[in-house]
Amino acid sequence: MCGRYAQSKSMADLVEEFGINGSTPVDPLPANWNIAPTNEIYIVRQNGSSRELELSTVSWGLIGHWHKDAATARASQSHAINARSESIFEKPTFRDSFRKHRCLIPADGYYEWATALGVYRPKQPFYISRQDEHSLSLAGIWSTWISPTGHVIESAAIITREAVGMLEPIHHRMPVIMPSERWGAWLDPAQREVETLCDLMEFSEPDRGLTAHAVSDSVNTVANNGAAMTQPITLGDPETLF
Repeated sequence: MCGRYAQSKSMADLVEEFGINGSTPVDPLPANWNIAPTNEIYIVRQNGSSRELELSTVSWGLIGHWHKDAATARASQSHAINARSESIFEKPTFRDSFRKHRCLIPADGYYEWATALGVYRPKQPFYISRQDEHSLSLAGIWSTWISPTGHVIESAAIITREAVGMLEPIHHRMPVIMPSERWGAWLDPAQREVETLCDLMEFSEPDRGLTAHAVSDSVNTVANNGAAMTQPITLGDPETLF
């Protein structure tokens, strides 16, 4: 899964990098190297009427339409921060957004914790990012929840897939990172064919251009922040179960 990530670029930098030609938030989000569920995050989406690309802010953790009050809706978010690519089209929480409301979630990089089945100390945090300076364009979905009293919360989830390559020894899941040549098709709200959308999430070498390194356990505490969160640390010899 992807449970924490970093996004420190300015709104102006994201506008340039993702080709935003539509609306942007009135108030930019601060740089955050330890984004956690329910935090406000940036998403890139296409406006269905103007077809312009918008940079918007939403809450991380998709809210199902059936929740009756804001407290329950907020409490549900931590259980819906990730959607599995293999089943997103059939799960009640995610299927409508998958067909109608897809987005990209910009990230400097994301954190993952080693599992007990790998070669690293269980729960050792790693930071995964691109080898160049570009953002990761994480595939996502978004939704709008409206309470009976008219309270509106927009939210989003990151789509994940089975990990491959050099990421596999760390954790068995990784985000779906959407190549730039597929952004247009992925963000097009008129594209609602499930088979086509699933094909857009499949490509060879999904770990191409990525790098990973161990980081301090300080990332485990949400209150900790700053660029130091992403700095590499030196590990001892790899640990095994045998």
